[in-house]
Amino acid sequence: MRVIAGTARSLPLKTPPGLDVRPTTDKIKETLFNMLHWDLPGSVFVDLFSGSGAIGIEALSRGAAKAYFVDNAPKAVSCIQQNLTFTKMADRAVVLKQDACSGLDSIHLRCGEEKADFIFMDPPYDQGQEREVLTVLGSMPYVTQDTVVIIEAALRTDFSWIEELGFTAEKEKRYKTNKHIFLKKRIPI
Repeated sequence: MRVIAGTARSLPLKTPPGLDVRPTTDKIKETLFNMLHWDLPGSVFVDLFSGSGAIGIEALSRGAAKAYFVDNAPKAVSCIQQNLTFTKMADRAVVLKQDACSGLDSIHLRCGEEKADFIFMDPPYDQGQEREVLTVLGSMPYVTQDTVVIIEAALRTDFSWIEELGFTAEKEKRYKTNKHIFLKKRIPI
C-alpha cells in the first residue's frame, strides 16, 4: 500500500497487523481521489474507521489543509501516527483514539472545527454502523449542505434509509466487491 499522488507520492504505508483492517486497494483509492481532486486543496478531511490512515493521508498529500483520523484500535492508532510521521504530515493531522461517534463529537467540542468538507467512513461491513454514524453526523454543526460524506460498503449494503436521517445520495460508484456512496445533507424545504 502506498500514497498514490501529491507531495507524498509513492511513499509506502504500513498497515496494522491482524485481520481487523481491510485496506482500500490502490486502484479503488485512485478512482475515489480522481473524483475528489478538484475540491481537495485547502479542505478539511475526516477519516473515520481510519485503520492505517491511508485515505486521510492521501487527502493531505493531495492538498487538504487538515485531516482528522478516528479509530479506537490501539494498533491502528499507532500505525496512523507512524504513517503520518513517515510522510511528514503529522503537523496537519489530528488523531483521535475513539469510536467514530465519540470522535465526531470531539471534532466539534474539543477541536472546535467549524466546517468539514469531506467525511469518509469505511466501517466494518454488515454491522450497521453507518446508520449510527449518520445519525450523529446529522446533528454536527460542521456538517453543512456542502459537506460530502463518503461511505465505503459492501455491494449488497442497502442505503434506502438515508433520507430519513436527513441525507441524500448524490452518486454511487460500484467496484467488483464494494462501493462508494456519496451523500450530502438534505436541504430543508
